[in-house]
Amino acid sequence: MSSLVVRRTALAASTAALVLLATACGGSSDSKDAKADDGKTAQADKTASAAPAKALGAAELEKAALTQADVKSGKVTKLPAKDDIAQDKVKTGDAACTPLALVQSGSWVGTPAATVKRSWLADGKKPAAGADPQLALLAGLDREKAIVTLASYEDGGAEQALKDLRTAADKCAGGYTYIADGTKTGIAKVAVTQAPEGADEAFAVTQTMNADGVKAPVKAVVVRKGATVVYLPAINLAAAVSGKDFDFPTALVDAQLAKLK
Repeated sequence: MSSLVVRRTALAASTAALVLLATACGGSSDSKDAKADDGKTAQADKTASAAPAKALGAAELEKAALTQADVKSGKVTKLPAKDDIAQDKVKTGDAACTPLALVQSGSWVGTPAATVKRSWLADGKKPAAGADPQLALLAGLDREKAIVTLASYEDGGAEQALKDLRTAADKCAGGYTYIADGTKTGIAKVAVTQAPEGADEAFAVTQTMNADGVKAPVKAVVVRKGATVVYLPAINLAAAVSGKDFDFPTALVDAQLAKLK
C-alpha cells in the first residue's frame, strides 16, 4: 500500500469515524430540554428497581462528570457546542435503528431532564525507531477517542433508554444506514457484546461501519445508575483504516461509575 493511499484512506476513515463520534476531542453541554437480551450474548443486566430513582439536575451531573484527575491515562476535555451533534441531526433509514445511531453519534436516547458531556482521547503510541512511514502513520492513529455523556431521566426514562437500545440491536442486527449532521454512514452489522459490571444495567455493542470500502468496528457501552444513563461511544482511527478490532477503554466506564456512587 502506498503512503498516498494510506493517507487518503486514513483521512476518509477518520472523517467518517469522527462524524460518528462528534469529534470526540473536547467539554460540556447541558440541556433540559434501548428487545431485552435473550441470553444468546453475555450481557451485564440487572432488574430495574420498582420505584424510579430521582433524576439529577444539571449541576449534579456536572459534579459527577469525569475530570482529568479521574483518569489514569488519556486526556479529558470539554466538547465545544459547535462540535456537538444534536439529536435532531441524526436520521436513520429505519426508525427502529435510531437509538443505535444516536449513541454512536455522541447523542442520547429519549428525552433526558439534564445532560452533560465530556470527551476523552487516549495517549498516543510512538512508532518504533526507523519504522516504515506507512506503519508510523498508522501508529499515530492507533488511539481511542470517546465521548462520555451523562443523561438524567425522570419517570423511568433511564430504564426505557436501555430497553430501546436492546430492541434496536435485535431489530437492526443485519445493518442499517443513517445520516448524522449531513453525512451518510452505512452500518453492515450490529452485535451485542459483553458489558462491564458495576451498574444497575449495562449494554455493550459493536457496530461494523462501512468507510471507504473498509469495514471497521465502532463500539459503545451504555450503563445506568439509578436515573442516570452514561453513554460511551468509542472509535479507534487506526481500526477505521485497517478494519482491525480494538479494545474498548473500559477504564472509562469504571471511573465514571465510581463518581456516580
